[in-house]
Amino acid sequence: MILLGISTSSVNNFIQLLGILFIFVLVLVLTYFTTRWIASYQKGHSFNKNLKVVETLKLTTNKYIQIVKAGGVYLVIGIGKDEITFLTSLTKEQLNEDTLQELEKDSGTVENFSEVLKKFKEHLPKK
Repeated sequence: MILLGISTSSVNNFIQLLGILFIFVLVLVLTYFTTRWIASYQKGHSFNKNLKVVETLKLTTNKYIQIVKAGGVYLVIGIGKDEITFLTSLTKEQLNEDTLQELEKDSGTVENFSEVLKKFKEHLPKK
């Protein structure tokens, strides 16, 4: 009798474990799809055709220098905690060629995670 009680208790514990695992996986799946939906919603509503951040240089914790393409003009701005300061404007010829190629390549395209991971693996040292 005691042996039968132990096995029933073990079966109940196993069924509870399966139920908790199912709920956990369900929450993960719902979180994944909710995140994807929110990302696509924000991407669709914040798409700008005339403004693009070309490059960012972090100076300190809350201070940056950015090159922003506004229409056909490249602006260099300083960004602080509470202010944005215009520093200068650049011509296309003054920009680094690598920056221009990346800007033209990335215009309108968004990399997915597998592409980013592939680029990261290419930069890892070979054994």
